[in-house]
Amino acid sequence: MSPASLERVLLDMKLLDEAALDKARLVQIDRGIPLKDALVLIGALTDHDMVSALGIQWNIPFMPTIGELEVDPVILDKLPVSYLRKYTLVPVKVQPDTIVVAVHDPAEQEAFFDISRILRSREIKRVLAPKQEILGAISRLNEQKEESAKDVMDDIGEEDDEILKDLESIQDITVMETEAPIIRLVNRLMVQAYRERASDIHVEPYQSDVKIRFRVDGILHDVLSLPKRIHPAVVSRIKVMATLNIAEKRLPQDGRIGIKLGDHSVDLRISTVPTVNGERLVMRILDKSSVLLGLEELGFYPDDLATMERLIKQEHGILLMTGPTGSGKTTSLYSMLSRINSPDKNILTIEDPIEYQLKGIGQIPVNTKVGLTFASGLRSIVRQDPDVILVGEIRDLETAEISIQAALTGHLVFSTLHTNDASSAVTRLIDMGIEPFLVTSSVNAIVAQRLVREICPACKQQYYPESESLIDVGLSREMLQKDGYLWRGAGCKECLWTGYKGRTGIYEILIMSDAIKSTILKTSDSNNIKRVALEEGLHSLREDGARKVEDGITTIEEVLRVTQL
Repeated sequence: MSPASLERVLLDMKLLDEAALDKARLVQIDRGIPLKDALVLIGALTDHDMVSALGIQWNIPFMPTIGELEVDPVILDKLPVSYLRKYTLVPVKVQPDTIVVAVHDPAEQEAFFDISRILRSREIKRVLAPKQEILGAISRLNEQKEESAKDVMDDIGEEDDEILKDLESIQDITVMETEAPIIRLVNRLMVQAYRERASDIHVEPYQSDVKIRFRVDGILHDVLSLPKRIHPAVVSRIKVMATLNIAEKRLPQDGRIGIKLGDHSVDLRISTVPTVNGERLVMRILDKSSVLLGLEELGFYPDDLATMERLIKQEHGILLMTGPTGSGKTTSLYSMLSRINSPDKNILTIEDPIEYQLKGIGQIPVNTKVGLTFASGLRSIVRQDPDVILVGEIRDLETAEISIQAALTGHLVFSTLHTNDASSAVTRLIDMGIEPFLVTSSVNAIVAQRLVREICPACKQQYYPESESLIDVGLSREMLQKDGYLWRGAGCKECLWTGYKGRTGIYEILIMSDAIKSTILKTSDSNNIKRVALEEGLHSLREDGARKVEDGITTIEEVLRVTQL
């Protein structure tokens, strides 16, 4: 059918109007792309709407979602994953005489001649499906076929001893690099960690074996135990991938590996340290293509969200995020920067390392090897005419002084500190050597943050809590809804039998009010500062956590784990 037929279908379905068509035609001519792609590109149609319209135009059934595949994964031996992704198609049902294939573009004919030839004597029926559905189905099919890291370990039998022993020389390690079992083992560990939502992979050598552990939702889990003989080969393979010095085993090393997992670009930050039992190695997983969370998705209650919206729109001053490593401070700051990012603002950051790349924001990585520290980078940033500055962390007096000076001269500064609660951040700055009057005149607010694991929705169930545990978190039986019941996860395959899946934040927002400023000028004692803040209505970390326990978001045990009084 002609392109006009597609236009007619779209107009009849009332999916767009003539104005959108005119705009799409201009983009079509300008970029030399099909009209259907131009309409999706300008946002006039979603991919779902476009594919449903193509189904009507070509008289092909439309499959909006692809459920369970009725396909033996062995079909990937004949139709490789790379081929399926290239043509955006996937077999969804295989019968003795017929194969049903979901496709994204009905005009793509070449692939069908190939499939007919490869699979022979089978009738091929087409259905149309959205691109993301097809790519997701390809990944699921590939997962069913792929072996786990444990499967690979089972393949590395005693016959591999000749390759694995005596790996102290560079020559032996180079030989190792060409041997499939270790390469497959390392690759499967990375893929498995990513799919299980792990943030870190730990390779920990002990006297008789090597433990592989994944950190999922902030908690370490044992995944695999390797024979000690495998350890040098595994570490050497990872070092080769990270272009580290494979001969150096006595000093700590840091590096990075960039890999692609389907449509996802993933950065692995590698850190090695020598121990008495061999090199210990940790890989931090950073998904560069992950979607940045919006401010509303961070776990703020409506009252706190309104406060944060107001704070990030200030013209000048410092907003400090505090909490231990891994408490989500950087993610929160990135969400705030994204919210205020606009063409009329010049936003610059200095970070160590850059965890997400933000469009329209200038990001500078710390590089201590060439003398680019937080302090020196911040000095240069201030001369770049910024409106908003993000300093990854205030670690020393010099960085603190420049940050405060920037805030006092009309810049909005975001940064982090490692303290237990909001009021302790004031004490920390003063202990660094900052005068109390500079703290009160430059800091707008301090936000303490922790991450708690969310109850798995697939196995969520009610239970009757003990009075003692309620008291520990600051709740009473009378405060609870549902006849005094709370929620917890029973444990299932979805949450790896932990009862938790995903994380959310709990917060403590200390606004620099007149009463708190007056207290700081008199004393730097964090207890006195916190007492005044509580009198003014501050929700402590534990109180915010208790609200999330009441609402069935997390559990008492989680809140007690991450907070301390």
